Parts: sequence; structure tokens; C-alpha cells
Amino acid sequence: MKKPTIVLMVFLLFVSVNQIFSQLSEDKLTLLHEYYSKALKDWNVPGMSIAIVSNDSILFMEGYGFTSIKSNQAVDDQTLFALASNTKAFTATALAMLENQQKLNWDDKVISYLPWFRMYDPFVTSEMNIRDLLSHRSGLKTFSGDLIWYGSTYSREEVIRKAAFLKPAHGFREQFGYSNIMYIAAGEIIPQITGYSWDEFVRNKILFPLNMNRSVLSVNELEGLTNVAQPHTYVNGNPVIIPWLNWDNMAPAGSLISSASDMANWLMMNLNQGIFGQDTLLNVESIYELQSPQTILPVTQASINRFPSTHFRAYGLGWSLMDYMGYKIVSHNGGYDGMISQTVLIPEARIGFVIMTNALSSLYYPLMYKTLDVLLDNPVQEDWNIEILHLVKKSEEYAQNEKMSIDSNRVAGTVQSLNTTAYAGYYGCSVYDSIQVYQHKGELMLKFMRSPAFIGTLKHWHYDTYELVFKELPSLPRGFVTFTIDRNGKPSEMEIYLNNPDFDFREFDLKRLD
Repeated sequence: MKKPTIVLMVFLLFVSVNQIFSQLSEDKLTLLHEYYSKALKDWNVPGMSIAIVSNDSILFMEGYGFTSIKSNQAVDDQTLFALASNTKAFTATALAMLENQQKLNWDDKVISYLPWFRMYDPFVTSEMNIRDLLSHRSGLKTFSGDLIWYGSTYSREEVIRKAAFLKPAHGFREQFGYSNIMYIAAGEIIPQITGYSWDEFVRNKILFPLNMNRSVLSVNELEGLTNVAQPHTYVNGNPVIIPWLNWDNMAPAGSLISSASDMANWLMMNLNQGIFGQDTLLNVESIYELQSPQTILPVTQASINRFPSTHFRAYGLGWSLMDYMGYKIVSHNGGYDGMISQTVLIPEARIGFVIMTNALSSLYYPLMYKTLDVLLDNPVQEDWNIEILHLVKKSEEYAQNEKMSIDSNRVAGTVQSLNTTAYAGYYGCSVYDSIQVYQHKGELMLKFMRSPAFIGTLKHWHYDTYELVFKELPSLPRGFVTFTIDRNGKPSEMEIYLNNPDFDFREFDLKRLD
């Protein structure tokens, strides 16, 4: 008698959950709509688009604000935004399709498909498998090597080959270290198996079957398209338009550009166990594997105090995982230059949502938690907007204090060791080929030879240190360049430092080349 009882209980639970989530009340949708509208203004974000889906139905889809600060074009469900790292789930799904067809195994060694693949250690090179690539446990620290691909002319293969020179921060499979480069490598496995590029495979096997007809995989494909959001960063607290940056060389890690309407189809496929309409893209087992913990993440005491209902955090295959209010949450965010996005799935509730914004802002974060609270009937309805804005303000105050501290430590009255012209020349390392220091109209300049946007001005700070400003990249803070003078009185090394969480310039061990 036990088995029928258990089946009945599961059936009742399924019916109960679907009754709760199959349709949201008008009151809840109105509450969310008003909250979204107010938050957009509070954060001074030009525009955003949001969709909420359940099973195979769209419950809510709305655009807010404008495509840019200089446009009167309203954002709607068709407006295109950069999805950045939300692309990773598409790459993992593409590989899962091949796994379904028994053309690969998650534990296949990377060198079986990319024989030229190398890591910092021969053992890691020989043992790295596809699952490792997708679960951020290579041993590299978070964002290690991103300066290799960012805005550069390096090809995908060249970027991956450079990974051999990146020094690890952790032991292999020991800790989480978010790696875009490992996802580029994962994407490059696809053409080795299918003969089609990552771009062709994702477009033909995922985007087209899901009717994601507005979505593109390259900035180059935006030419001629209308209703496209423009990226914004902030200068002195005000949003300013910045140009779209081509991410083709890291496409498997972050090149998707999509709309709320298209992303709604993606969410529904994942909620419906790999099925969309009459098409089955993935089997149930693959969905389960993609959304299962692969790399465990710590839950700190501070996190427990703030999120008492969250007991675990992990990374799956292309998805971040945690629990909230008794439900498993499958999600991912994406940060592009001037755009931030967030996708969220609640598999047990068969509901999901996507948030896309066109500014370098943390707006997505309070909106994600507010949406979860409303959808899951959290009895404690906190105003995440106020709390996160307060934290951002404190962070900005900290950054200003740090700037003042740096300024106060400047040693006045010092002079450089050499004539300005003596510092000119090429500096390079195995991770990045060469950086030129040169004079232009009486000003010392710095140029990354493989990254056209990285042209900076150098102004004397103190001793042999110069203040560095990348005028073409206003989202980057000022930095500093320090030259080392050898025994012969010549500059032999150059160190670049910027206080930025995305790029660690100190990975470049720059020696003078000429």
C-alpha cells in the first residue's frame, strides 16, 4: 500500500503547486509592475525589460523606460539587450544535446577534442574534462585571464592557448573560480564533434527551434536592426552611452543578445524538462544534470544571517544554484559593458523570469529578490530596493575614501628617474604579447597592441609611477603604472594596477622587450 500512497502524495503536491503558480493574481502582477517602475527611477537606469513565465505560458511581459538616454523609443518585449554570461547555459545545453546523442560524455578529457589544450600543470592538462570546464573548478581564480580576450584581436583558440601561462589560485577541483576562458574552450569542442562552429550550432539547434528569431550571437549582427537598447555606464553618477563592444572571441561564454519575448521561450523550455512545443531539445536526465551541483560554494555566516532560508549554494553546468524559501533556485546573471541581466528558474514551481537592463547597475539584484518574494509568498516582504541602494551608496563612499587615501599617500616633490622618452618602448609577457609606451604630442601614452580600446594616458604621479586613465573605457577606474629601473639605469619592467574586480592587470608580468 505504500507505493500508491506515495504516488498520490506526489500527485497532490504537483496539483497544489500548479494551482498556486499556474496563474499569478492581478494584485501580485500590479504590485510587481509598480515596484519595477519605481525601482527603475530610483536607480536612474534608462530602460529594462522583464518577462515572467509559468509552464508554457507568459504571465507577465513588460518594457520600462527607453532604449537610451538620447532616445524616445520605449523599451518593449522585443527590445534587444546583451545577455552576457547567461550565454553559458546555452553552451552547456548545446553540449548536453551532444551528450544525449552519445557523441560525448561529460567526463571526456578536453585534450581528446582539443589536443593543443594546455593548462599551468601537465596533470591538470591531462585530467581536465568537459564537466570541469563548465563548473568553474580549473584552479584559476575568478576572471583570471579576461584581459586576454576583452576587446582584443585574439581568436578563440589564441585565447585558450594563453591559458597555459595563467598561474592558478587554487588546487585543481579544489575551489570555485569563475572562468570565461574555460567556457570558450567548452564551446570550441562543438566544431570538433559536429563540424559546425559554436555559433552555427547554437543558432540552428537552440535559437531557431525555440523561435528566438530576434536573438543574435554577435554585435556585428545588430547592424540594420531596430529596437536595440544602448549600453550605459555612469560618470559622476549620471548615465552615459557607451559603444557596443564585440565579444565574438569569447562568444560561448557571453555573446548572446536577446529580448524578453525570446528569453521567455528559453525559460519555458527549461521549465518543461527540455520540451518546447512539439520539439524535445533535451531529455529529462540532461536537464537534471545541468541543474545539479557540481562545484560547492560556501554559505557564510553573514549570508545565513541575511538569507536564513538559504542553506546551500553551488554551481551546476551553466547555472548557479541555491535554495530560497524552501525552493531550489536555478539562475544566472550576466554583466556586459553597460548592461546587466538575470535569469531565474524555480523548477518545482514551474515558473521563471528574466530581467534585462541597459546600464552598468545592480538594479537586477533587488528586483530578483522582490520577484522571488512575491512569487513564493514570502511573509516578510522586505524592500530590497532601499537596502541594496544603501549598500551601493556605502560602497561608493568607500571607493571615494580609498581614492582620497591614495591621493594622500602621493609623495609630493618627487621626480622620475629618467627622461620621459626613456620609458618609451614595448613591454610584454607570455600572457599578453606586447604593450607599447610612447610619446604623443608631448604626453606619455600606453597602448595594448592586441586590444584597440586600451589606449591610456600616463601622467607622472611620484617617483617612477604614473597615473593611468583609459579615456575610451570610462567604466574603468584610474590606475597606476610603475616602472622598474635596472642597474644600468634603464626601465626593465612595468607593472599595471587598477582597482577593478573584473580585470587583474597584475597577471601581466611585463618585461621590456627591446
